[in-house]
Amino acid sequence: MKTKKTSWKERLHEIIYEADTREGKLFDIVLLIAIITSIVLVMLESVKSFDAKYHNYLDFAEWVITVLFSIEYIMRIISIKKPFKYIFSFYGIIDLLSTIPKYLSFILVGSHSLIALRSLRLLRVFRILKLTRYIGASNKLLLALKASRAKIAVFLFFVVIVCVILGTIMYMVEGEENGFNNIPKSIYWAIVTLTTVGFGDIAPQTPLGQAIASIIMILGYSIIAIPTGIVSSEMTKTDADIDTNTQSCPTCLKEKHAKGATFCYNCGSILN
Repeated sequence: MKTKKTSWKERLHEIIYEADTREGKLFDIVLLIAIITSIVLVMLESVKSFDAKYHNYLDFAEWVITVLFSIEYIMRIISIKKPFKYIFSFYGIIDLLSTIPKYLSFILVGSHSLIALRSLRLLRVFRILKLTRYIGASNKLLLALKASRAKIAVFLFFVVIVCVILGTIMYMVEGEENGFNNIPKSIYWAIVTLTTVGFGDIAPQTPLGQAIASIIMILGYSIIAIPTGIVSSEMTKTDADIDTNTQSCPTCLKEKHAKGATFCYNCGSILN
């Protein structure tokens, strides 16, 4: 029986986009090490005393990493059937933004700091760890969030209304002499207080204002409790566990296919 011959593009796609093989795991681990190293280099370069002493070494190391990322970006494009799917995808844009800052440093002063965007690429850590049970749990969480988005939207709209009303009341009670110069600033104070942030830049001085502030602070705890309860109730309704892997479609780049799947659930293409 003849076995299907794997082309070099399919093999490259398997290594770059998937983490089920030894080569794929190694590729992602090396990539993450390079990302973390690059971020550390940017941080060290921001320390003037350290940069003054080791600037040439830092610059050389960053150029090496930038070239590696450039090669990786090109490899990702040529290893898929529809390159524009990757180029205009979320990760494609992040990969591009994480590669061009060093080149832009020749043209734009200060653009080198944009290399910190590479931290977003650490999202791929979940593919390396192969935590399929957590992938399944994250899918259930996404389904719960989608199911409860209307309830959460209504709740957030209610919170905005409460902040507008309480902010206006505090403007009338405290007045400009106590820092509540206008209604928008008073609403800002109400939002900060209701979310239990409390910057302390504005504080009520009158007994009535302090009483209202105390009520707002107590109400602030419901900001955490209510959305959590809404999402939790929706998650209990999601009984079916989703068993997925890290396989990526070579045509549309969709991931999270069911284990043992032959065709992509999105475009119907044959999976490698």
